[in-house]
Amino acid sequence: MAQNYQTFLKEVLIDENTLQARIVELGKQISADYADCDDLLLLCILKGGVMFLCDLARHIEVPHAMDFMAASSYGIGARATTGSVRIDMDITVPVKDRHVLIVEDIIDSGYTLSFVMDTLKVRNPASLKLCTLLNKASRREVDIMVDYVGFEIENKFVFGYGLDLDEKYRNLPFIGVVDEDALKNDA
Repeated sequence: MAQNYQTFLKEVLIDENTLQARIVELGKQISADYADCDDLLLLCILKGGVMFLCDLARHIEVPHAMDFMAASSYGIGARATTGSVRIDMDITVPVKDRHVLIVEDIIDSGYTLSFVMDTLKVRNPASLKLCTLLNKASRREVDIMVDYVGFEIENKFVFGYGLDLDEKYRNLPFIGVVDEDALKNDA
């Protein structure tokens, strides 16, 4: 029998209204910062960043294009990383001389985004900035400059609003904290 997300929900960390209000603010800030830009590229890191990208793009008032990249960081378990990163799907448009804004769901260790940014820098964009919905600075192992942050969060295992729990529950309109005891009992 399929389980409801509530089985694994310890608490709602960021509710839908708070999420959407902050995304509107980020859209306004990005619009102001890129007001004179006519070649902005929003580069979404898949899969988790899609919901955030869609809502954020609606609030960015400057013309922009979108593209996608998928990157994987490998480790043991869903919360571990070795620092080994690979590009699973590359972007389809050239970034040379374009203003690129990477849109990500969450940054914790920094390995994946550091690798993605280094990969893009050698392609000579006019500028390269990073926007993340969630920032887990306490888990950072690689120094990375984040230009736009939706929310700073503690080191909690979260899901919803694009973030998955075993590839499920990305569709939730809020960010929830995983009840890790319930998750272990389900295994």
